[in-house]
Formats: sequence, C-alpha cells, structure tokens
Amino acid sequence: MFSSIIDLINRIDNSSISGQRKELIKPLKEYLSFKIKHKSVVNINFICTQNSRRSQLCQVWAKIIGDFYGLNINTFSGGVEITACNERTVNSLFHLGFNINNLGGENPYYEIKYADDKTPITLFSKLYNDPPNPKTHFVAVMTCNHADEKCPFIPGAEKRISLPYEDPKAYDNTADEAKIYDERSIQIATEMKYIFGGLLD
Repeated sequence: MFSSIIDLINRIDNSSISGQRKELIKPLKEYLSFKIKHKSVVNINFICTQNSRRSQLCQVWAKIIGDFYGLNINTFSGGVEITACNERTVNSLFHLGFNINNLGGENPYYEIKYADDKTPITLFSKLYNDPPNPKTHFVAVMTCNHADEKCPFIPGAEKRISLPYEDPKAYDNTADEAKIYDERSIQIATEMKYIFGGLLD
C-alpha cells in the first residue's frame, strides 16, 4: 500500500464519530463481525441513486481499509440509474494520494491504484444488480436517502442496511466544492476505519 495512504489512514481519528452515527453503523459492524468469525466470504454492495459519488467513495474506502487491517473484503457499488462516476469524486481521491487512470468513455472507467501489489479498484456508474456486482450472498448498504426509499427491497441481499451520507453534489460549482468532497471522503474513511478496526478483536 502506498505510504501516503497508510499515513492518511493512521492519522484518521475515529473518536470523532457521534453516538448517532455509531448506532447507524452498528448493524453493518455486527453483520461483518459475524461473517468474519464464521470465515464466510464478505461482499458489500454500496448503493446510491446515481452511483457517482457517495457509493463510489464507500466502495474505495471499505476495500482499502479492509486491506489495511488484513481483511479479505470484496466491495462493490451501484445505483438505481446509470450516470457516470463524477469527476469530482475522482479528483478527491487523487488529492488524497491515489493514482488514477481514466480509461475513458461516455461512462468512464477509472482505475484507482492504492498499492503496487494490489489490483486497482475500477469505478464506473452501474445499476446495483449489474455486473460485476454480486447477485447473492452480499450486504446492501444504502448510502443515500433517495435510494433507501426507492429500493426497500434488494433482491439477493442477505441484509439491507441504511447508512446515508450527505451529498457533496450540493456544493458543485462553488468555491467549497473540493473541500466538501474531501471532507465527505474522509468522513467515509473514518467510519470505515471504525467498522473494520475492531473486527478481529
């Protein structure tokens, strides 16, 4: 793993997470703890409306912080409509130390590289049940209220958990755009560190 990413994860202080957020996180932490203790395959599909911002950041940080703690976690993301992985999402990951390869296209595929010896994470906008997302044996994590309301049932999911984040889209084309995207990315990383950090205890 790149030293810049390791340093960033080490600097994250998850003591800042509120009690309210911890209650929202608790079902996911309990699900993952059960799967890991039973040596089961762990598949997490993060779902948001457009699969362009929050769900993509969750997919990246869950995979990387899982790796950081030596956990074999498979992460995915999807939406209820197809758009494109927002370039601001990708720019935020670049700011935070990731290597990015844009493979192009109308709905671009981005390779997010975080280590020399790991397969890059591929981000692109897709439906929650499109390939390469799992059809069975996964937990569905709803990362926005709209998708949470629109998809009360996710076929094939072992569990469906609501863990919404505020949409950084509200700050697009403003002076605070980059700052808010980075803040949302770090918030997600912080909560993933809280979730995964204690799973092997």
